[in-house]
Amino acid sequence: MTIQSLPNAADQASIADDQARVKAASEKRRRREGMQVIMIRAISLVVVLTLWQIVGSNIDPILFTTPIAVAKAAVKMIASGELWQYLAPSLLVFIYGLVLASVAGITIGLALARYRVLDAAFDMYITFLYSTPTVALVPLIVLWAGYDMTAKVIILFLFAFFPLVINTYQGVKNVDHKLLEVGKAFRCSERQLWGNIIIPAALPFIVTGLRLAVGRGLIGMVLADLYTAISGIGYLIVRTASTFQIDRMFVPIVTLGILGVLSTSLLRLLEKKVAPWTNANRD
Repeated sequence: MTIQSLPNAADQASIADDQARVKAASEKRRRREGMQVIMIRAISLVVVLTLWQIVGSNIDPILFTTPIAVAKAAVKMIASGELWQYLAPSLLVFIYGLVLASVAGITIGLALARYRVLDAAFDMYITFLYSTPTVALVPLIVLWAGYDMTAKVIILFLFAFFPLVINTYQGVKNVDHKLLEVGKAFRCSERQLWGNIIIPAALPFIVTGLRLAVGRGLIGMVLADLYTAISGIGYLIVRTASTFQIDRMFVPIVTLGILGVLSTSLLRLLEKKVAPWTNANRD
């Protein structure tokens, strides 16, 4: 029988040095790849803006505009406070609707996926409402809730709710049953199963649902402005378009796009914080 000797202090120091070198090399590679991504995006942005400028310069200003004209209009609208005047009420609706949709969507998604009775009872309603175009419900929502903020929040809620409930449901359903069996074998309580296995495993799906909900929420926000009260950033787009101020019309549109990109980036950072193993898997 062969007896293996334990590593001595010199071997342990060598292993620690190797691990440190691997970690440093990994960090260096990650930084290099990050810089490459930034460079590619910067070049892509310059190319797209240049093409937009060339194309826009050769089209009637009543029909299209250039990025330079949009930038000048944005400076004027920001300086006069006009952009914020219309953006602020829409952002308030966006926050209210997204928070409500997140709480309801994640809670219902978790419950449907975990409890078979609830799944059998309510799954068809979720599918029915998801398949129904939300735009078709807007007149009914206006009839019930009026034209003020309540109607806008309900419309945005409906746009953001379904990506959250469906992704959360799918995340819980994808939890490895072997992990649940191991947890039960170790006599974990239901609370421990939720906290240690189900929620961590479903977290990447939930964050993905949040990212989708942000995009759909922005669409719902503009749609709510168009169909309800004469206010918000949606109204600003319609008003500038109806008076052929195309450069000013592009300002709220670009603002919404930047808002979507920033929100998605923040959620990606959140995902790295709360579910770092998914980021590690990508690497």
